[in-house]
Order: sequence, then C-alpha cells, then structure tokens
Amino acid sequence: MLIPYQMLETETLQRLLEDFVTRDGTDNGFEDSLEQRVAQVRKQLERKELLIVFHPDTGDASLSHKRDVPPDMLRDFLAAQD
Repeated sequence: MLIPYQMLETETLQRLLEDFVTRDGTDNGFEDSLEQRVAQVRKQLERKELLIVFHPDTGDASLSHKRDVPPDMLRDFLAAQD
C-alpha cells in the first residue's frame, strides 16, 4: 500500500526520513549532515521519485524508488494524487 507523505504527521514523517537516511548502506560517500540528507530525501518524496510503502502484514513502513513499485500500484496511486 502506498501512502502519500502529506498524510503523515510532520514528526512521524521526520522520524521515517531520519531512519531511512541513517540505515546501513545509505551512506552516499559525502559528509552531508543529517538535516541535509533528510532534506534531499524529502525533495525526492515531493517529486514522487520516492514513495512511502506501508506493509500491512508487518505494520512497517519503508521508502521505495518509484521504479521498484509494481506498475499497477503506481498508476493507481498517481491517479489518486491528481
């Protein structure tokens, strides 16, 4: 299930983004601050390059690049956003 980032409370979204940018394997080789990395990811959400995926079976949420989202799910999500 795809969740529009605008539906999350500001603090919840902030924690999700911080969790994402501090995970192992997300180091981009630059010495950007946490705030800079969060801002970059937030911009990707705003441009709909990244999407929030909620996994109902586990109750977890993650971020996924739109190219990794099944086409029918992406189409339905984007149509609902317009």
